[in-house]
Amino acid sequence: MREAKSTASPLDRAISVHPEIVGDRQSTYAWQARAEEFKRLVESCACERVASVRLPLRQLVPGTLFGRGQVEHVRDLVQAHEAQVVFVDHALSPVQQRNLENAWQAKVVDRTGLILEIFAARARTREGVLQVELASLNYQLGRLVRSWTHLERQRGGYGFLGGPGERQIELDRRMIRERIRNLEHALEKVRRMRSTQRAGRRRKAIPTVALVGYTNAGKSTLFNRLTAASVYSADQLFATLDPTLRKLRLPSGRSLMLADTVGFVQELPHELVEAFRATLEEVTEADLILHVQDASDPMRRQQAEVVRKTLAQLGLVGDAAPPILEVLNKADLVPGMHSRISPQIAESRIAVSALTGQGIAQLLDLLDGWASSTMQERCLKLAPGDGRTLAFCHRYGQVLDVHMDASGSATVRVRLQPEDWGRIELHQGFHRLRKKFR
Repeated sequence: MREAKSTASPLDRAISVHPEIVGDRQSTYAWQARAEEFKRLVESCACERVASVRLPLRQLVPGTLFGRGQVEHVRDLVQAHEAQVVFVDHALSPVQQRNLENAWQAKVVDRTGLILEIFAARARTREGVLQVELASLNYQLGRLVRSWTHLERQRGGYGFLGGPGERQIELDRRMIRERIRNLEHALEKVRRMRSTQRAGRRRKAIPTVALVGYTNAGKSTLFNRLTAASVYSADQLFATLDPTLRKLRLPSGRSLMLADTVGFVQELPHELVEAFRATLEEVTEADLILHVQDASDPMRRQQAEVVRKTLAQLGLVGDAAPPILEVLNKADLVPGMHSRISPQIAESRIAVSALTGQGIAQLLDLLDGWASSTMQERCLKLAPGDGRTLAFCHRYGQVLDVHMDASGSATVRVRLQPEDWGRIELHQGFHRLRKKFR
């Protein structure tokens, strides 16, 4: 078997193989949608797809996944098209991958390996690179199938009692495990840093809203529309990998922290979910989740179910999950698409177009109402010259009325979050104590 390249070059000719398990209740359109998604994944890997084949499977062969005739059929296609890579739209065991590479004399990449390849090419920040490398190493650890016995180290012990030394495969595994430990340590620092940043936002009473959704649903375009940011967005799968946070100013003057996250996809590899846990903590710690969906996609409901399952995999189920607002993006492509507003934000659904701006004002008003729903209205008595507390009320709350008396004291009717009322009470109590002991 020739040595497989680690990264596909733009000149690599690829064949995509789509296994179809006979008896699976998946509809024809659902299968076509999955095949189209896999096609876009292959194209995202900078390969030239020269052929595609659909193979029905009545039973899964342990050694190769496919039957003997199907393996020979794909081998003939590889030879006819001079393909260097075969992408299989299914998870392969290390043994299956090795046997198929031997049979087809080409690099074989399963669905997990393909997604990891795309993530590795798209990661830009140091955090993203660390997360992708960790996922790749965990994936490769079980795929060191070669036994390079000719590279054994010298025998241990003395005389004839010592056994063979460390083999190359054992050395590789040990090196990979050491690298994994180093990466996990580095990502733990990232996790602590993000935790500190979130604690700071809580002290400032800034709620966090996270955008989640199926890949290519338009999350980054909506993020740019809401925050006037310049996050990279394109009509391709996994255009955004690294999380981005920006402050969103609401019509009332209050602020939210908006987080853009990586898109989900069918059968998102477990290695990626684990490696990106530091990033996805922005979702798990969010006060509100905006589930962005492509309203023009006929598979919208199935994609929404994939997102819900991924959120459940992150532990966001039941009482542990924050409210989730459905945002139907690309509504300009669906005539008659309308919003449904409910007193409970989790029961609402809003139709928008991040491209044209349709429905954006309504979305901002809905977020504004949600942000103020937990506010408490009180009257506050301020001493003459206490402009600092008044400025705090204007910055973090909603000042409804201000009345000044003859002594210069002010009575302010204001709405604030409970934690902000605690900060004011602490501030006023400190000044009363200082005045008492002065």
